[in-house]
Amino acid sequence: MPTVNIPATRPASPFASMKGHHVAVRVPDFDVAVRWYTEKLDFRVVHQWPYADQRLAYLAPATDNDFFVEILGDGQPRPIPKPVYSDLGDSLRLAGFHHFCLNVADMEATVAELRRREVHIVTEPFELPVIGRKLAFIADPFGNLIELAQVVS
Repeated sequence: MPTVNIPATRPASPFASMKGHHVAVRVPDFDVAVRWYTEKLDFRVVHQWPYADQRLAYLAPATDNDFFVEILGDGQPRPIPKPVYSDLGDSLRLAGFHHFCLNVADMEATVAELRRREVHIVTEPFELPVIGRKLAFIADPFGNLIELAQVVS
């Protein structure tokens, strides 16, 4: 079941070379963030580097070499803490960046393993037929939301 009608590509566009690469997540504690993503989600550390008084790293999902999460940690000024969301609706109160999404093959097995690893499940799995997906939301230790999506027919 197609989820959307994707328009034809535009190879003549002056921006035809644009491709997704990473999303950056600002965190107050670099070590805690890297440990959480690598231990809870099995991400791999692709590269680490200093920038001024911050530490940064590209992290990649277990089998994906085309999408990274860039961790921006430490440094001054310290980031302002995000609210702790009680559910997805509550998270929609703030404008701006909301979440990034990771596709999964089996939502129930993924959520069960995340629960076993004591990952905060913000929103239990639910189906959204209009896009042909089953979705769930989790949060990292700093309240950054991550959507999980499974294609359903």
